[in-house]
Amino acid sequence: MELTLLGTGTPEGLPRPGCPCAACAASVGPRSRAATAVLVDGALLLDLTPGAVLAGARAGHSLAGVRQVLLTHPHDGPAVELPPGLPTAGRVPDGQELAVISGHRVRAVPMDAPGTGYEVTGPDGGRLLYLPPGGAPAGTDGRRGLRPYDVVLADVAGRPEALARLRASGAVGVATDVIAVHLDHDVPPGRELERRLAAAGARAVPDGTTVLAGEYHAVPELPRRTLVLGGARSGKSMEAERRLEAFPEVVYVATGGARHGDAEWARRVGLHRERRPASWRTVETCDLVPLLAADGPPLLIDCLALWLTDAMDGAGAWDDEVWAERGRRLLGERTADLVAAVRATRRQVVLVSNEVGSGVVPATASGRRFRDGLGRLNAAVAGECEHVLLVVAGQAVVLKE
Repeated sequence: MELTLLGTGTPEGLPRPGCPCAACAASVGPRSRAATAVLVDGALLLDLTPGAVLAGARAGHSLAGVRQVLLTHPHDGPAVELPPGLPTAGRVPDGQELAVISGHRVRAVPMDAPGTGYEVTGPDGGRLLYLPPGGAPAGTDGRRGLRPYDVVLADVAGRPEALARLRASGAVGVATDVIAVHLDHDVPPGRELERRLAAAGARAVPDGTTVLAGEYHAVPELPRRTLVLGGARSGKSMEAERRLEAFPEVVYVATGGARHGDAEWARRVGLHRERRPASWRTVETCDLVPLLAADGPPLLIDCLALWLTDAMDGAGAWDDEVWAERGRRLLGERTADLVAAVRATRRQVVLVSNEVGSGVVPATASGRRFRDGLGRLNAAVAGECEHVLLVVAGQAVVLKE
């Protein structure tokens, strides 16, 4: 089954007309994207968009052989004019199947948002899942036990948890080619888009690209251990969450714990919890070594600075006399145990930590002790991670890959 992506952007296209944002300003030339539409084997057109005939011609395809046009999402504004010779565009009711004269079978997949997804099986047995913008399958839709799709075209940047659901149901496997479509200006184009999609195990392609279902494409390699560094409110936690939001059954390890009577802290914790996918499980602990040693789903540990605070509490490191007598040794032992656990873990893990000490020297000995300890801990953990990022003003800078 041959798929030609006539466009890969949102219904408004990219850049959006009249939008002054930085992402739209950069989305010019080869980075521009027309509204998403897919031509399947020259016979089936998924979504009718302005300029479809011209887009097909640019990609080296004619729409003269199209036997069926299917729509996936409501179209705002005036209706798109139907090019001469194309059949009337329609929609398949949820859960029902359609046989196309070309030999393709189409099943309408119910969505959790307005629109219809389509599962297409080609005459050669190739299987495609195409989802509308902002849409995710409603439930598993009876998919368990079926083989994974060859190709999935979905709004990966806008609905990463949809990809997590597909992985959990077995619809997306290790060999599934996941291609992001309906791309909008929420993610800057170029390397940043590639990096975010690679973290989700997906890729983007330019408009006009032709893909063969079942053809091998190297799946983006996901680093097993990632350290995300950043200052206060830099966006480091959100960046860490992005790296796992397209995967089910993540264990979120909160090292901050509860602070009774601190309403502001409770609000911070609440905001963190609300933006995480509902399928993630939260564990509040600073006992990280057993978690790293056990088998299981990916871990997101946020953050090492709070872990160090707990470790220094336990070692009595805030007191100068205790520090000199035994605190330094106890903290060193606990830190070494954590670094060894990061080195030995077989789980996928993303760790978050603060980057401190860039200029201000703490006024107290204990403050300097914490600053130095965190710097050493970050350096040691970074040495055990395949991938290290520094987040500055919401922008992720790759330090190690």
